[in-house]
Amino acid sequence: MGLCKCPKRKVTNQFCFEHSVNVCEFCMVANHPRCIVQSYLQWLDDSDYNPICELCSKELGNEDCVRLVCYHVFHWACIDKYGHKFPITTAAAGFTCPSCKVCLIPESNLVSPVADILRQRLASVNWARRGLGLPLLIEEHQRTPDTQKVMINDQLSNQNHVRDMNQVQQNCIGSESPHSVVHFEDSSAFSRNENQLPKRVFEDLDDPRSISFDHDEKKYKRKTLLDWFLRWWKSFWRPIPRGRLYYHRYCIRILLLAMVITIVLILFSWLGQIVTRNDPSLDFSGNPHIRVANVKET
Repeated sequence: MGLCKCPKRKVTNQFCFEHSVNVCEFCMVANHPRCIVQSYLQWLDDSDYNPICELCSKELGNEDCVRLVCYHVFHWACIDKYGHKFPITTAAAGFTCPSCKVCLIPESNLVSPVADILRQRLASVNWARRGLGLPLLIEEHQRTPDTQKVMINDQLSNQNHVRDMNQVQQNCIGSESPHSVVHFEDSSAFSRNENQLPKRVFEDLDDPRSISFDHDEKKYKRKTLLDWFLRWWKSFWRPIPRGRLYYHRYCIRILLLAMVITIVLILFSWLGQIVTRNDPSLDFSGNPHIRVANVKET
């Protein structure tokens, strides 16, 4: 078990193999969407990892990824192809993780950030909507990675074709008439093409900024005596909550302060004696203004 360094300070046993730090599910979604995350005991047993998709053997950073409830990460396109291989009559429990064979579709009573993001991704494909208990989508409205790429390419080619046609018309009219003619592009074609473009439903979970995460590289190194003393010093002087040990802690602080003052006074007195020991100005026998007489006892 470890403590996540995010502001939520969640206790978790999940460990990021890439950054060597404990992570909670909120951090998995926000800061570690493509990282290999498993239990801390597995990292202690074997810290080696391979950041690839097990379905296509390609790196996870090249394409859009999705994390299952078992924390295994795959390419979204690979998971979509993997789900289409199952028969239509397959139940929700029949869709399993390719790595650990855990149920791929999250249960309805499972509450976690990873499960919520996974439900949103699975709600865009019909093979998963059956297991989620949602009505099926029309095939032309079903949002898959391949169809999105094809539609975007078609729309871009149509826009380029419209620009080429307008350029040809402008050149032809300019050669026939000596007067300057201003042509406006067909706004209806562009508005129609923009309406046909598929809307992006899911936000990219990758943070383009650097992760403001304290990875604490010295976390697993041996602590020195100075580190232990500084930790004790901070814990000793932090504010004391009122309770059973309220006055006890104050008495210890007062006693410690008195001991420090006594030690400082003794140290200064000893140093002063060393400095004045061989000082001739403080030698009474050598000072002519001071007379020392032997007094006889009666």
